Amino acid sequence: MIELRLLRYFVAVAETEHVGRAAERLHVSQSPLSRQIRQLEQRLGVTLFTREKQRIHLTAAGTWLLASARDLLARAEGITEAVQHLEGEGPGRIRIGFVSTALWTGVLPAALRALRTERPAVQVELRHLSTNAQVAALRDGQLDLALVHQPPDARDLRERQLVEQAFELACLRTDALATCALTPTRLAEASWVTVVTDPRSRERWAAAWAKRKVVPRVAVEVADLASALALVDAGMGVALLPSSQAASAPPSVVFRPVPWLRMSAHLWLVQRADARVPLDEEVAASMLAHAVRSPRRTGSRPSAAVRPERRRGSVSR
Repeated sequence: MIELRLLRYFVAVAETEHVGRAAERLHVSQSPLSRQIRQLEQRLGVTLFTREKQRIHLTAAGTWLLASARDLLARAEGITEAVQHLEGEGPGRIRIGFVSTALWTGVLPAALRALRTERPAVQVELRHLSTNAQVAALRDGQLDLALVHQPPDARDLRERQLVEQAFELACLRTDALATCALTPTRLAEASWVTVVTDPRSRERWAAAWAKRKVVPRVAVEVADLASALALVDAGMGVALLPSSQAASAPPSVVFRPVPWLRMSAHLWLVQRADARVPLDEEVAASMLAHAVRSPRRTGSRPSAAVRPERRRGSVSR
């Protein structure tokens, strides 16, 4: 059995190609370090270095061992971090996946600000991924928390709804739609700017209008809310946007509820059902708390953060 200490010594010498500099890096004396390297070679039964004057170089066996030693040491450090993470000790690390909704609702930024204030040493890894990609990453152990549009109903996952915001009509203040009755026929005649964030966006759009037996004319598609709002301001058309976007709308744009058009933006917090890591739970609680505190506009449904955790096996959405 090779001790990790010997591998650390070996990696330091291999990377510096000099026993003296490696000893300085490791804060040990040069002679004992040389003995430890010879001891490692004896245990393995191979020569790891060729020595030329003041320089040393890796042999073929040494080159192979260097890659393996680095990988093994990294895994050992990862195990230490994981155990500390599970026990709530050490600085910790948290890996969070998110969809764009998590940003413009303010849930993720607020949780990150709180974490930076209360636990500044925690390492945060953020990944902007689709809902499906986040669910797969959760199951593979590559994410700790996922902020998604709509989670699958699965027993291996724990889901809590954070936000549900109604979509409203965004149009120019000078547009006739700013003051007239918003009937399906009138809206179908307008030029539309639509936001397509994922393949299902078009399906949700089409399904909402199909119930009213109308097909609106789409003038342009964009991939984000800010672009849609800017194009409405430029007179390119009208758009259906989450009610929270009214706060960032220019003075020339107004938002109007469309109660009969049932479209809303959702944000769910998802975790593995078998994971109860203290740091993860702390950040999740912060997200839930912020979702409850978030101001709501008329026409938006109450934040579902106040609802209990969804029971696994339930088909209710």
